[in-house]
Amino acid sequence: MASTACFVIVSKNDIPIYEAEVGSAPKKEDLAHQHQFILHAALDVVQDLAWTTNAMFLRSVDRFSDLVVSVYDSVVHTRFMLLHDSRSDDGIKSFFQEVHELYIKIFLNPLYLPGSRITSSHFDTKVRALARKYL
Repeated sequence: MASTACFVIVSKNDIPIYEAEVGSAPKKEDLAHQHQFILHAALDVVQDLAWTTNAMFLRSVDRFSDLVVSVYDSVVHTRFMLLHDSRSDDGIKSFFQEVHELYIKIFLNPLYLPGSRITSSHFDTKVRALARKYL
């Protein structure tokens, strides 16, 4: 697993609907805010890239120090963003694809309001298990 990894799902209106620190590094409050800032700053780059390519997996779209932002942009422009310090593109792509499948299951739930925060503990547990498996 990457020593630093922060995963965020951002709605098409640029509102974070799910956040998780999935790395093995010790969690510090100031680092969590820094990770959120880096991911938020990368949204502009993601919006520009989304219109220039047909690919859903955008690999590394931004860098900050030794951290890399990788993005998976879904068809409905929900963005899955991962801030990490590892180099396994295949693992990251597999992680994004499986989390996307989980998100589709949440999205198809008639009780879920699209664009609202994902608070399901089952979803959180599955995402963290996928992060351990692929990152």
